[in-house]
Amino acid sequence: MLKLTKKEEWSSYIRLLKYCMPYKKRLFYAILCMVLSALASILPPWLIKNVVDDVLIKKQVLMLNLLCCSVVVIYLAKEIFTYLNLYLMTWVGQKVVIDIRLELYDKTQRLSLSTLYSKRSGEFLSRITNDVATLQSILASVVVDFVVQSVTFFGIICLLIFLNWRLTLITFATIPVAVFAIDRASSRLRKVGTVVQERLAMVAAIAQEAVSSIKIVRSFATEDEEYSRFREESNLHFRALMKGTQIRGILEGLVELILIAALAFILWIGGNDVISGKLTAGGLIAFCTYIGLLVQPVRTLSRVISQIQQGAASADRVFEILDEENEVPIAEDPIVHVPMEGHITFDSVKFSYNKDKPVLQGVSFDVAPGEKIAIVGPTGAGKSTIADLIMRFYDPESGAVKIDGINIRDLELKSYRRQIGVVPQDPVLMKGTLAYNISYGCRNVTEESMIRAAKMAGIYDFISALPKGFNTEVGERGVTLSGGQRQRVAIARAVVRDPRILIMDEATSSLDAIVEQQVQDAMHNAMEGRTSIVIAHRLSTIRDADRIFVLNEGRIVEAGTHEELLALGGHYSMLYAVNSGEHISETEDK
Repeated sequence: MLKLTKKEEWSSYIRLLKYCMPYKKRLFYAILCMVLSALASILPPWLIKNVVDDVLIKKQVLMLNLLCCSVVVIYLAKEIFTYLNLYLMTWVGQKVVIDIRLELYDKTQRLSLSTLYSKRSGEFLSRITNDVATLQSILASVVVDFVVQSVTFFGIICLLIFLNWRLTLITFATIPVAVFAIDRASSRLRKVGTVVQERLAMVAAIAQEAVSSIKIVRSFATEDEEYSRFREESNLHFRALMKGTQIRGILEGLVELILIAALAFILWIGGNDVISGKLTAGGLIAFCTYIGLLVQPVRTLSRVISQIQQGAASADRVFEILDEENEVPIAEDPIVHVPMEGHITFDSVKFSYNKDKPVLQGVSFDVAPGEKIAIVGPTGAGKSTIADLIMRFYDPESGAVKIDGINIRDLELKSYRRQIGVVPQDPVLMKGTLAYNISYGCRNVTEESMIRAAKMAGIYDFISALPKGFNTEVGERGVTLSGGQRQRVAIARAVVRDPRILIMDEATSSLDAIVEQQVQDAMHNAMEGRTSIVIAHRLSTIRDADRIFVLNEGRIVEAGTHEELLALGGHYSMLYAVNSGEHISETEDK
């Protein structure tokens, strides 16, 4: 854990407050109401002084009536201002939280895949929900307390000086002691706050991971192990939370004890001043009342500072994501290349996820518009990486990926990706209707387009037989559909936008032989007239490819048609022989 300087700590607060600027008008009125509320709260002891000196001692009845009415009016004004500042600050705080949450969500959507894969999805969710919610308390209740109690504190100090400067100097002598205690505790609270939020993120991550993988958990009967992991992280979060509570409780109690001790000492000196005639009885009562009132703002400010310190840990976690640099930078003046022809060029492309282990080593190839190519090779050869580079999920370390002769680094990403259809190995569907999933990411899709895409994907007969047809709801990730049905919905989703490039990434690897043949027919229909790239595990699916590229250890070692590569008797021939044997064995088992 990094140790932050005071300057770095305050930068988080200042940056957070900048999000209030769009709502500065309401913020100004809220702070004005806070100040008026604080001023109203410190007037009653001054009235008590007049009650003692002018009413009880000088027996002025008119003053008594005036003071009693004044107390009611002052407290009525105080409650009105308190209500207004609470409402306005809650409004501003919630608006700022929504802005930060939306910005954080948008940033998370645009982060590079390597950054997203480096953390659990539950950790990102925790930052979007829990950490941002913590910031709301800083911007609403904490700011209210900070402003109100600060004004109250300095207002009381001014009145104390006016009443008796000598006793006020004695009071000032105790303040540095309280400030020292607060400062020492604050740094510890910030560290504890960071640990608390990290532990809470882990609790959320473990829960999300277990729920999203519930079939695996139950299949391997690991419910007790997952429960133990969740319980252990929950206990660690509890211990970190209680550690912060201990420090905060000790801090508040210590500050109060210091001030009460000072009050007792001042009462002793002030009592002697009254006896000697240097101070009126009402003045002493008012002074001691103000000292008593001073306990509340100091105590509240100590709590506020501790909350800000813990909240700063949440701010740091939020800003860490917002400051994350995207490894796939957007071009300053991107080219909107619509429509594109679908001519793909890899020019000496090198890429690695880990600097010590290259994945692609100078890969070069050219795919003509409308050509159907296949990429095969052993696991880890870099097949899916080529698809990811075409989609520009990553940028190559050297070399270039070009579309129609234009480096994709220079293209406007959204318009570019909308012209590419992808059918992944794991066809993740969204919770919603079949119509929603088929038209996902494609604007203004007509019913005719959906029907045409469904027929092309070989899923239309199944959909039309359903009671609600395209309006049938599918479960989260499409769990109510079979593997083959999900795959064909994914194909329909890819082709409904009429893409110029179609990428099939191991689209049949998890299907049995009969369903595989059905999906292959759907794939063949979908690829007609489009630049198509098929990444295949089962080589039987790519016999009719115009060209086949064989990858091995990050290099293209062979290229040609199915017959040409078999005739070479090299890598492809070996892969095909092994693959054919596996395929036959699978068919016999079934």
